[in-house]
Amino acid sequence: MRQDGRSVVLKLINLLAKERIVSPSRDVLAGLVVAFAMIPEAIAFSGIAGVDPRVGLFGAFLLSITLAIFGGRMAMITSVTGSTALLMTGIVQQGENISPGLGLQYLLAAGLLTGVLQIAWGYLRLAHQMRFVPQPVMDGFVNGLAILIFLAQLPHLGIDLGHSANVVTATQVPAVWLLTILTLLIIYLLPKVTKILPSALVAIFICTAISIGFKLDVPTVSNLGILPNGLPGFGLPKVPFNFETLGLILPTALAISLVGLMETFLTQDILDDMTDKSTNKNVEARGQGIGNIVSSLFGGMAGCALVGQSVMNVGYGGRTRLSTLSSGVCLIAMILAAKDWVNQIPMATLVGVMIMIAINTANWISIKDISRIPRSDSSVMILTVFVTVITHNLALGLLSGVGLAAILFSRKVAKVIKVESSLNGEDHRIYKVKGQLFFVSSIYFRQGFELHEHPKKITIDMAEAHIWDQSGVTVLDQVIRRIKLGGSEIEVINLNDESLNLFSRIGQATEAGGRGGEFKPAH
Repeated sequence: MRQDGRSVVLKLINLLAKERIVSPSRDVLAGLVVAFAMIPEAIAFSGIAGVDPRVGLFGAFLLSITLAIFGGRMAMITSVTGSTALLMTGIVQQGENISPGLGLQYLLAAGLLTGVLQIAWGYLRLAHQMRFVPQPVMDGFVNGLAILIFLAQLPHLGIDLGHSANVVTATQVPAVWLLTILTLLIIYLLPKVTKILPSALVAIFICTAISIGFKLDVPTVSNLGILPNGLPGFGLPKVPFNFETLGLILPTALAISLVGLMETFLTQDILDDMTDKSTNKNVEARGQGIGNIVSSLFGGMAGCALVGQSVMNVGYGGRTRLSTLSSGVCLIAMILAAKDWVNQIPMATLVGVMIMIAINTANWISIKDISRIPRSDSSVMILTVFVTVITHNLALGLLSGVGLAAILFSRKVAKVIKVESSLNGEDHRIYKVKGQLFFVSSIYFRQGFELHEHPKKITIDMAEAHIWDQSGVTVLDQVIRRIKLGGSEIEVINLNDESLNLFSRIGQATEAGGRGGEFKPAH
């Protein structure tokens, strides 16, 4: 173990040396500022997942340290996030239903599996497939995430949404609302005066001081659970390693792995644009997987890249792995040094911070311009948001949006195919086909032929068409069969090489290069 630890340290030193750190003080300062901003979020996201604050704080610390070594994108901040925390509530509850205290263990097991899946996605080059996720789905994803983060705060404001436990009592509601509103006012008004300190951090200091000074009766961080007393320790999740456990954690791990990578890739694109550099997403995917495995083995939550903190890090001058490393080291140092003070932070203040995060997460331009963008794009975004909010599952929202976008796109492409008909003399009809022939466009292709007309000769010119799949081959077979049954002589000309190769393998009509035999029945 000592030798392994030395090799990791040496690898980090070599990486930092290669990056030619021009201003280490700027990287360290950027990491320090980001660490301040990570503390309230890590604690709040722990509450969303239903675990102790230390689980989120350990996750934030471990992910930052690990990604500083194995990440593919310098200066990107990885920590526990709202998108991943929302996906953890179900597995935690399932574990608690099996036996009190098992919720965390199943969460850690799911985190391990998440890491394994993300490493696999990296080697399978999943990043290349993410290019096919349409923009309306992306907009629906972030808007749905913003709504879920906001809804998760309502119980802490005394708004009952069917939760069995009373998070806030009736007598605490006025003070809770007062502190939440004050937090939001400081967050949004302070930057107009100065941007030297993060406004969220200033809001936490002021509201905590007010709560302590006036001895307000409000829930605090100490009500969430236990903060760390020291550094995290190694340990495997205390769950049975069998197929039953795998079946329980696989849906959660799969969802976290995909949603986490999608948010990470989006953040990576933003930072690449800011720094005018191109980085490898598949390397980052593998690094995220290693980070989530390490975090889970040491008692931390799984996570992914943080958009806000990553942009903040680069904005404050962070450019290398040193800034990422500094954010993790500073975070755990502050928690261990100021544990008693952190325990007294009012939950109402963290609710204000989370509402700010929800507001910043939403893509307001997509909502503002909803009447201007095509209806098909609007419907895809709305469906993604709707499914995400109803199911509380970002992965299902993503899949439903991609599915609808694919269907609508197929319909648009299907209508591009055209069949033009003309007569060459009295007994020779020529059909010219233009467009893409596949499963969706096959019905429009068939409708382009007058199958009840029986001239002596019919020619189908496929020079400007392309056959993509079995459905395209089958419908061409059916059209040829119907024409021949009417007594016409038929000729298919100008099939391109790819279409001809496909038809020769699975088609039957010899007129188009098929293998012959009995025709398939028409459907």
